[in-house]
Amino acid sequence: MESKNLEIKAAVQVLKPVSEVYEAIVNPVQMSNYFINDSTGRMEEGINLIWHFPEIKDIDVPVEVGKIVKDKYISYRWDIGDIKTLIEMNLEPYEENATVITITEKGMENNEGGIKWLKENTEGWANFLACLKAWLEYGIHLRKGAFDFRFKK
Repeated sequence: MESKNLEIKAAVQVLKPVSEVYEAIVNPVQMSNYFINDSTGRMEEGINLIWHFPEIKDIDVPVEVGKIVKDKYISYRWDIGDIKTLIEMNLEPYEENATVITITEKGMENNEGGIKWLKENTEGWANFLACLKAWLEYGIHLRKGAFDFRFKK
């Protein structure tokens, strides 16, 4: 049996124009309202960043920004522990001032570790999309305090 690499795909419609959704993803000030705590910079093609997440203390997440096409496509690789995967985000205008965002993450082998990653990151991308939608459409910061219980000692 052939061992294929695993891939996550998640999508949602956001009731905002593509330009607003794009800016919310590449701008760290915007991202801090629904995803990261802070970043060493704005997502720009070819640069390396460090992201910090509000629920994970003392962990730097290296991000290598890949190809970016304004208002259409964002790609990057991130290194979480010893797992390095490729994330691709496609933005498509939909009807009146709405955007469909599709996220794909790939790069894990189809084995026990890969299946664990698939479960956790599928949940993570669904959460990312819900938080992005809540922030852009209603100004609600869903992540604030949402995962504290997982990291308390």
